[in-house]
Amino acid sequence: MWRRLIGYGREHRGSAGRGRAEGGAAAERAPQQAGGAAPEQAKDTAAQAPDLRIDQRSIIYTGSITVRVKNVNDEAAKVTGIAAGAGGFIGGDERHTGDGSSTATITLRIPADKFSAVVDQIAGIGVEENRGINTQDVTEEVVDLDARIEVQKARVESGKRLLAEAKSLDDLVMLEREVASRESDLASLEAKKRRLSDLTSLSTITVILLGPNATVTDDGDDPAGFLGGLTNGWNALVASLGVLLTVLGALLPWIIALGLPAWAILHLLRRHRRRNTPVVAPAPEISTSTP
Repeated sequence: MWRRLIGYGREHRGSAGRGRAEGGAAAERAPQQAGGAAPEQAKDTAAQAPDLRIDQRSIIYTGSITVRVKNVNDEAAKVTGIAAGAGGFIGGDERHTGDGSSTATITLRIPADKFSAVVDQIAGIGVEENRGINTQDVTEEVVDLDARIEVQKARVESGKRLLAEAKSLDDLVMLEREVASRESDLASLEAKKRRLSDLTSLSTITVILLGPNATVTDDGDDPAGFLGGLTNGWNALVASLGVLLTVLGALLPWIIALGLPAWAILHLLRRHRRRNTPVVAPAPEISTSTP
């Protein structure tokens, strides 16, 4: 029995494309089982199953906006109110106070359908200096996950049915292990689906508020490719040399204080050994030639 289950698992532990094919086949069989619909109607139903219209697509919105304001704390309170009024919440709040140079970085999680309206409202609280909006279409990933989850649920149910029919202890142990593995894979897929659902339902907006005298530090993007590697390597070399010189500067006084006396002692010992070492005359050479 467990060999049949393992063979079934190997057959169905495939790619998402095969999962979508099985999901489509199940969608074609459903109308026939329910009301005996014609094959043509079943094909039309399967073809119309995924709704990929613009308003039905799964899109992740992320944005950032920089606004210069007169009073950072007061305008930060307004930003919080705008987020709450839109049904969102504060994901992060970091502030630095100063005399006219205060800054605040606030991360908002806003419902996707109110993303643009909230960005425009925040831009109106001061002088907008920078705005960036990014979108990522994850519709195919969502459809793929849905199909894989349905297939994995079917595999879990089939494993449980075979587990209930186990006749020997070996079959029971193997089936329990296989069912646990399938349930773990299903839980992983469902976690990915929840993560995507969170990102698509709630957009992320990073709001940067600047005081009247606050300066914006723009380091710029690091160059890519060979120039990027050369720049990073040079920076690493300079940093390493700085550390090395710092260590040498800390050790130099100790080297001078301990090294010079040690060198003087070694020099005197060598001279003393040279004076007390007897000079051995070389032995005379014995001629071996015959007269």
